[in-house]
Amino acid sequence: MKWTLHYKRIFRVAILMMILPLKAEAVLNLELTQGMVSALPIAVVPFAGQDRAGDASDNIAKVIGADLQNSGRFKLLPVSLMKQFPADKQQVDFAQWKELGVDNIVVGKVTPVAGGKIQIEFSLLDIFKGQDNKQNPVVETKTWTVDAKNLRRGAHHISDLVYEALIGQKGIFSTRVAYIMVQPRGENRNYRLEVADVDGYNPRAILISPEPIMSPAWSRDGRQIAFVSFENKRSEIYITDVITGQRRKISHFSGINGAPAWSPDDKKLAMVLSKGGTPKIYTLDLATKQLTQITTGSSIDTEPNWAPDGKSLLFTSDRSGGPQLYQVFLNDGRVQRLTFSGSYNARGSFTPDGKKVVMLHRADQGYTVAAQDLSSGAMQLLTRSGRDESPSVAPNGSLVLYGNEYGVLGIVSTDGRVQLRLPAREGEVQSPAWSGFIS
Repeated sequence: MKWTLHYKRIFRVAILMMILPLKAEAVLNLELTQGMVSALPIAVVPFAGQDRAGDASDNIAKVIGADLQNSGRFKLLPVSLMKQFPADKQQVDFAQWKELGVDNIVVGKVTPVAGGKIQIEFSLLDIFKGQDNKQNPVVETKTWTVDAKNLRRGAHHISDLVYEALIGQKGIFSTRVAYIMVQPRGENRNYRLEVADVDGYNPRAILISPEPIMSPAWSRDGRQIAFVSFENKRSEIYITDVITGQRRKISHFSGINGAPAWSPDDKKLAMVLSKGGTPKIYTLDLATKQLTQITTGSSIDTEPNWAPDGKSLLFTSDRSGGPQLYQVFLNDGRVQRLTFSGSYNARGSFTPDGKKVVMLHRADQGYTVAAQDLSSGAMQLLTRSGRDESPSVAPNGSLVLYGNEYGVLGIVSTDGRVQLRLPAREGEVQSPAWSGFIS
């Protein structure tokens, strides 16, 4: 079977081998490039017990402020404009904060306790309710204890609470991203499967190999990653435990073993196998090891992704001539085509509510990230660079993480109104994957 340029792009081995060398110490830095005009004005007051000018890596107020600012949905009041630094509700002069034009403020304090732990207290306050003595200004409040090394994680948790309370959608600041990094090793290269916080901090290598690694995919509980490795000079699918690093081989049939995707309950993996000749979609029950072929025929079928209800799979196929997205229903094998706009649509995934499909779409300007509304069929371009790839949807459905041919990761909201970049200080990263919510 003659492979087209489209499928050389889908099966990324040749492209992956041409990635520029990277350095292991590369760190991602989240940068907001476009926010919402109607962003909510908010103040995050430096927490009592921490230096206002302290290191941003564990300064709770700075981490929360960066999270909210980088979401594109909040307008952060600079600390230099603050006239008071309250630590709790009783210390807040609500009239003063109203004059500064903010709707809400975050206040709190940190206190060392026994055993090297830190107690964190925070409150989210409504300025307008605070001026009315008849209304309770507390929107959200919480006190808990963490290890000193987990202050940053605690800050992300506060950001999640604030985001959900004010936006009405679960926050993603405590989630993580996985990606592939390549570094020089003499005349050869090392391939690194790394995970990091969603803001780019705390990068950690899960696996280092002299052979290509590709297609990382998170389990829904955020504890495992499935991926493809060529360490035995052929494609094989592995699962690794993110905490312990222990891994096991899942699939090593002859031919292609690729594109693993976890079912919503983490009990099965969908994957692409060519053991029968032509690449087809299969599912593997991880407990029983039962392998089931899902698609048939002479077409090339690849890149499976599960529907939120686990009853169907989205996949890319050339059965209509060029790469388009299809949905196969697992109960009866029925297949329906989902995309008709343009000659190339691939790398599809459902948003968590099942109402949209995010994909890689070829438009006049090249390869872009796009979203199609399933009820209307309307296609919306979310990016415009023409060199984008590998979109991965956030677990709350609000954002899409993607890569491009320059090795810079980007984030765009599913309505196209918020855009961010995650450039590495040194080198490039590829094949990003967004984790689910992590408990």
